Amino acid sequence: MGFQLQFSSTSQILSRLPLKKPAQLPLFSSVQPKLRIQTAILSSTTTNILSQREVPETDAQSVKFKTLGGCKLGISRYPDFEYNADGGTGTGTGRKIGDGDSNGEISVGFDVKTLYIPPLMSATTRFLGLPLPPFLKIDIVPELFEGIINRKSGQVDLQFRAKFWFSIGSIYRAPPLVVETVLTSEESKGTLRSGRGEKLNEEGKCKLVGVAIVDPIDDFLMDSFLSLPTECLAVLNATISFSSS
Repeated sequence: MGFQLQFSSTSQILSRLPLKKPAQLPLFSSVQPKLRIQTAILSSTTTNILSQREVPETDAQSVKFKTLGGCKLGISRYPDFEYNADGGTGTGTGRKIGDGDSNGEISVGFDVKTLYIPPLMSATTRFLGLPLPPFLKIDIVPELFEGIINRKSGQVDLQFRAKFWFSIGSIYRAPPLVVETVLTSEESKGTLRSGRGEKLNEEGKCKLVGVAIVDPIDDFLMDSFLSLPTECLAVLNATISFSSS
């Protein structure tokens, strides 16, 4: 990562130079050639400094996100779904916040077009110890995934918004449940649901949790079955890795 040099520091340095005008010299003074040479050297040096400061090195980083197994999803007062999210991926870009070299904070934004989270289905999800029936499926379509990661403390806070599409084969497809929360490595607590995450470790692993309010979707079956509005909880094991762009 490069150091971002600021033009303001150059202005401060130049402001300290004497502002008094030089005394008028005779037309044929022997001092004038020396003065012109020194002025040319100073001008050249100042130009080089400014050109270096006006073109800072980039501090952009590539960020990769991968979901793992051992996850959970819970809604209302029902028992949690045991969810194997292994295979989910996403890529994004991170940039230092302020003096990122000292505080470790990185602003991260993921491209939702590259973000894939496995659906809840019989192959990935168990409820009360049993796999979901083959005809049940919940697709997860992310719409927003961004936030702040502190690489020194390991704290992760990522705003997440997605649509959850519930379907029963080709017979029934409900309007989407909109889930918006902050997936955090700290504690997330609601009225019905709560969870505690785990900070990013040296291997890039973390546990992210988030409690969200799910509003009614004007579908009698889903609104009644899930007792909407209600809370849901997401517990997501993941790895997050960084590399220079």
